[in-house]
Amino acid sequence: MSARDETWLALYRLMLVVREADRVIGEIDGHWHPALGEEAVIAGCYHGLRADDVVAPHYRGMLGASYARGADLRRLFAGLDGRATSHTRGRYRSDVCGPIEAGVIGLYSGALGPPIEYAAGAALAAKLDGKGAVALAVFGDGSASRGNFHEAVNLGAVLRLPVVFVCQNNQYAISTPSGSEHGGSIVDRAPGYGIPGVRVDGNDVVAMHGAVQSAIARARAGGGPTLLEAFTYRLGGHMSADPAPYRSSSEVEEWAGRDPLVRHEARLAAEGILDGQGAARLQQEVAREVAQAMAQAREDPMPDATVLGLDRVFAGA
Repeated sequence: MSARDETWLALYRLMLVVREADRVIGEIDGHWHPALGEEAVIAGCYHGLRADDVVAPHYRGMLGASYARGADLRRLFAGLDGRATSHTRGRYRSDVCGPIEAGVIGLYSGALGPPIEYAAGAALAAKLDGKGAVALAVFGDGSASRGNFHEAVNLGAVLRLPVVFVCQNNQYAISTPSGSEHGGSIVDRAPGYGIPGVRVDGNDVVAMHGAVQSAIARARAGGGPTLLEAFTYRLGGHMSADPAPYRSSSEVEEWAGRDPLVRHEARLAAEGILDGQGAARLQQEVAREVAQAMAQAREDPMPDATVLGLDRVFAGA
């Protein structure tokens, strides 16, 4: 199998994990923010990065980003329920804050804009370090209207930082359609900062991955930031329990016809990489992996007082 074929297959598997994890979590947590329909953006962004790269993911994809960066799925699931076995021993949820040891920056303030600036800061550190690491900031269309976006992109452009900015534009900021969020196209802002802007089909994982990798290569070579706008669609509600009455069923059906997994499955079959039976086997394999990880996580213990570090505080008293 060629390197290209291996990459395409890995992208497919990662999308399957993201979708199956969303399904399983959504069944038990109505406050979960699913990425149904946006899996190509997640897989395309986070697959194939270097170990020393740093990512600041959109919360709708944080768990998938962490998994792609090598985090253990069981421990990620444990983080959703504050279990002691999670990456932070139950201190914060893994759907908003990934493991820092995997190079994942979280939503530490609880606000959606600051991680864009965190990524710019990580890129500045990488530039000063001089080893070629890159930072990747992924955020929603709603966050692109915050001042954090301007400050981070402007700083990155002025200092030619090794950072890639990706707007995961699913066309809704909770219930507000993108047409009511901002005037004009997000990617058209790039020339104002003197950096390249590229709009990508966010439902085509190959196109998405290629665009991100090209932008990363440019950043590593000292070319500075790139702004990518991944145009996709949120097929589910803002949360699992959200019936999304603010949009029409015909709109959802239209975008469901552009399902990124179905599109990539067809590509894999057409290229002779994976037939229908192979796809079914891989789907079953992923379903078992997710189910086992979730079952184990839900049996894991809750944290006790030792996670607060009190034993260390009083040890020296």
